[in-house]
Amino acid sequence: MSFSILKEIGDAQKKKAVVDVRSGDTVKVTQKIKEGDKFRLQTFEGVVIRVDRKNSHTERIVVRKVTSGVGVEKSYLVHSPLIEKIEITKRAKVRRNNLSYLRERSGKSARLAGKDFDRVAVNDVRVEEDQVEKNPAKETETEGTEEALVDETKEEKAEETKA
Repeated sequence: MSFSILKEIGDAQKKKAVVDVRSGDTVKVTQKIKEGDKFRLQTFEGVVIRVDRKNSHTERIVVRKVTSGVGVEKSYLVHSPLIEKIEITKRAKVRRNNLSYLRERSGKSARLAGKDFDRVAVNDVRVEEDQVEKNPAKETETEGTEEALVDETKEEKAEETKA
């Protein structure tokens, strides 16, 4: 019985719809970053080298890219409210979930074999109707807070221009 209660709580924290991200995908992750009172969006583009706890509210992806000759990896919780969107730009043919061998490789040896996929269909995320019916109150709460955030930033900008 306690397991079902934990599952319900975890499922309530999940986003309604997320993109099916797999290892080997090249993705653009847009994240909300708070600086002082303001929020801004930051995009990080790289290759997904690991997917953990798929279909859980704690699902995590590790994204890697090389910047100025230095490898940078970031770990993202897929269902985090700070993640605005995840967009898949390329899909590669891989045979394992953990692509940690890419850390030692550079140049041509770090390339992954491309795979054809329908980019529009993969990135088109639709909310399933039965999930919306489960918790409609939560959806209206988040919509109101997002609108309030937008209104606050508009007011702040107006005050800055006056000053």
